Amino acid sequence: MPITFHPEQGTILICDFSSGFNPPEIVKKRPVVVVSPRRNNFQVCTVVPLSSTAPDPIKDHHHLLDPASLPKSLKRKGSWAKCDMVMTVSLDRLDRVLDGKGPGGARKYVVGKLTKSDFRAIRVGILYALGLNSLTSEVPL
Repeated sequence: MPITFHPEQGTILICDFSSGFNPPEIVKKRPVVVVSPRRNNFQVCTVVPLSSTAPDPIKDHHHLLDPASLPKSLKRKGSWAKCDMVMTVSLDRLDRVLDGKGPGGARKYVVGKLTKSDFRAIRVGILYALGLNSLTSEVPL
């Protein structure tokens, strides 16, 4: 079920990329980090996808997240921000992270939030991916 709120910057959600994209674009559900501020058009937001697979080779536009940034269900594998794959998606594609079962067996969902240092590293990674690395020193914490 899609979210019914506009997520804040640094929020970790699940994005369903299974429709409307073609390989080598992302074509499955995966965690993402919201990087855009709330806009007048609150039907979309800009995200950076996360992957449990380490990039090979690791470049300046990749960032391994601190486990403190991750919901419990994403901690076991580690997560890499793929800042070269930044994209704008409809809020209809986004949902909260399933984080196990609650009392009585009901599904438990969470909305994760990155640490400030991880969010800064992702913003720097986006600049590297866009060839704007000369601006990285200007990214505040």
